[in-house]
Amino acid sequence: MSKIKVNDLRSALELLETIPGQLIDTDVEVHPHAQLSGVYRHVGAGGTVMRPTKEGPAMIFNHVTGHEDARVAIGVLASRKRVGYLLDEAPDRLGHLLNDAVKNPIKPVVIDQKEAKCQEVVHYATDPDFDIRKLVPAPTNTEEDAGPYITLGMCYASDPETKVSDVTIHRLCLQSKDEISMYFVPGARHLGVFREKAEAAGKPLPISISIGVDPAIEIASCFEPPTTPLGFNELEIAGAIRKEPVQLTQCLTIDERCIANAEYVIEGELLPGVRVREDQNTNTGKAMPEFPGYTGPANPEIPIIKVKSVTHRKNPIMQTCIGPSEEHVSMAGIPTEASILLMVEKAMPGKLLNVYCASSGGGKYMAVLQFCKKIPSDEGRQRQAALLAFSAFSELKLVYLVDEDVDPFDINDVIWAMNTRMQGDSGIVCIPGVRCHPLDPSNDPSISSSIRDHGIACKTIFDCTVPFDQKHRFQRAKFMDVDPSLWVPDMF
Repeated sequence: MSKIKVNDLRSALELLETIPGQLIDTDVEVHPHAQLSGVYRHVGAGGTVMRPTKEGPAMIFNHVTGHEDARVAIGVLASRKRVGYLLDEAPDRLGHLLNDAVKNPIKPVVIDQKEAKCQEVVHYATDPDFDIRKLVPAPTNTEEDAGPYITLGMCYASDPETKVSDVTIHRLCLQSKDEISMYFVPGARHLGVFREKAEAAGKPLPISISIGVDPAIEIASCFEPPTTPLGFNELEIAGAIRKEPVQLTQCLTIDERCIANAEYVIEGELLPGVRVREDQNTNTGKAMPEFPGYTGPANPEIPIIKVKSVTHRKNPIMQTCIGPSEEHVSMAGIPTEASILLMVEKAMPGKLLNVYCASSGGGKYMAVLQFCKKIPSDEGRQRQAALLAFSAFSELKLVYLVDEDVDPFDINDVIWAMNTRMQGDSGIVCIPGVRCHPLDPSNDPSISSSIRDHGIACKTIFDCTVPFDQKHRFQRAKFMDVDPSLWVPDMF
């Protein structure tokens, strides 16, 4: 158990400072336009970022060009091991931790504005020198980006009819001194429903964007239906992880709440009927690098947030991530693991031992399911588990099934199982024509005749499990179980 209680970004960084190899900083000045991300690509981005890259420590840039009073933290969640430290759980049990949290939610509480650290410094959009681009050191990932992006903004809004609230992460581009564009993946986020209801009524939707928060909130905010249906506030999952409620406070300029100990809070309104071209300032045709490893196309018509104010803590720390980095794998993948565990456990208790949404799938496209066949009638249930996984997370494209003696978190071990336990003609199950994710460029009619619309895919199961009646033929070589630290203490 850690002696440092993590409940915001600063305490998270304080914890990482105590763990060798988990946090570094630099006083060398860095430019937020492409250069900052270019540096961290080599330090610790990982994920689906173009090589050379690697898993490494989180990093703080103490001097950012154009932002004298702010620092930028990146890669806080860009390591599964580091997420384990921050959530106080073993890395291979994180999916189980979140699964338990979903079952035992704790509702957030609202504290007085005087106690809210996020409002220590206030900037109103009515001030003549107000410019969000100067106040918030949002980087660009590449030189082709449509503009500076807020990549880790906790967007919080409420249903204009039912008043239920939700938090999600969206693609947010700074478009002008007081405007931010907001991208919605069709049908994938609750805030999209809220926005559509408000727009249908011709009314703006109040929205707060909290940046630099407790990592538990960042992870929890990435849950999706059916695990968290419309009306389920994911802040309740973050509360369950910490075993205490998330603290919110009332915004200053809009009728909405924000995360009370955030480093930055942007208050604004999603305007009804107003759209802008995402790359209106660059004309590159591109938005920013997304989790599959490719730069997403700029959206020709995208909703806009009119900013009312920016509040922040004294000496704020901007938190950002590289779109295709391991950070996305942690945020999207671990909640997906929990969702699959939850769905399969309901159908066949005790059969699914663990799930890993691998880095190579960006945390969304690929899952490895470790399945235990205990009796003859379990044969075939492993494929049922794969089908349930597809149901639990619609954006999932590939499922690899492995036995209990295969480490699902070691892709080399998974591929070993594929090589020695699977035959292509019987172990590969294809399910064409299923809706998946629009950011996968191969999910397009130009790639396959089975695809009728962009975003449809052929979901595939790779059954690398041994048939139950053949288990005696597939026993792995058994080595003596010893404590290696007696011989090489520096390594263990």
